[in-house]
Amino acid sequence: MNPTPAACLGIIANPSSGRDLRRLFSWGSTFSMAEKINAVLRLLSSAGALGIQEVWLMPDTSGLAREVQSRAQQAHLRQPSMPEVRLLEMALTDSARDSTLAAALMAERGVRAIAVLGGDGTHRAVARGSGEVPLVTLSTGTNNAFPERFDATLAGMAAALVATGRVGEDVGVRRNKRLLVRGRELEDVALIDIAVSRQDATGAGAVDCAQDLQELFVSFCEPGVIGLASIAALLEPTGRDCTHGLHLRMAPGAPCSVHAPLMPGMVAEVSVVNLARLQPGAPVAIAATRGTLALDGERSIEIAAHAPLTVTLDGNGPRTIMVEAVLRHAAAANRLHLG
Repeated sequence: MNPTPAACLGIIANPSSGRDLRRLFSWGSTFSMAEKINAVLRLLSSAGALGIQEVWLMPDTSGLAREVQSRAQQAHLRQPSMPEVRLLEMALTDSARDSTLAAALMAERGVRAIAVLGGDGTHRAVARGSGEVPLVTLSTGTNNAFPERFDATLAGMAAALVATGRVGEDVGVRRNKRLLVRGRELEDVALIDIAVSRQDATGAGAVDCAQDLQELFVSFCEPGVIGLASIAALLEPTGRDCTHGLHLRMAPGAPCSVHAPLMPGMVAEVSVVNLARLQPGAPVAIAATRGTLALDGERSIEIAAHAPLTVTLDGNGPRTIMVEAVLRHAAAANRLHLG
């Protein structure tokens, strides 16, 4: 089965992921620039081996994208299947807006899939601009509940198999849930969780004190995850394919407590007053009128400026490529056989 010649990919690699302030008070590992470059090159190499000839890459001020482009051009001399790497032309802000804009530009150029290297925040930013283009997710951040953990080589293979039509989207692509928060002059989205914190200012962004938590809304929560969603996962694991989410209320001294891994190396006691299922399409009011909201682990919204606020679960989140399912189907259907 010959790949579609027009099939091309996009790659968005956040050069800042995995290096935030949470490493000052936990022992989270860093994801170096050199390893990010190597991961992108592994992805390019495997995608090229399966028929991808052109890739669009998000530029950045750190030099990551330029280095990838240069090394890919050098590799092409000994590995002709290495795709041609093109950099998007876009004004950079060194913020999450770059990832959102890059995803939108890639969608306009007709990429068949976008590979994302980053944490939950990066994937959230990409999802705001990617539309219906499926994402292949790679974990290179601090808290990584949304992206899956696969080597970039396998991610590149899966992305190429879907992009070239060797594996159909009905087999290899999942539609994800999301959380919508609405208030006065506010409408925003989280992929995994929305936390209500007593802290009044957004500050450095991270939720670093369990005692400050008042409410938590999660779209899904699975055992083995690190971050705020781990609180819910210890009480009622809820998969990505479940139609419902969860809503928790917390208060110090409540009779039900869990020891949750809120960050790498940080296990905190969290007291939960109530847990209820969050049904799709049913808005739930946030009780607090002061404090901050953390979307996917980052405090970014001051409640007083937008109250009253509601959170709604829906099923219109980004589409993602299921790497293991794609590779399993490709093997069973002889999509990787040469003879």
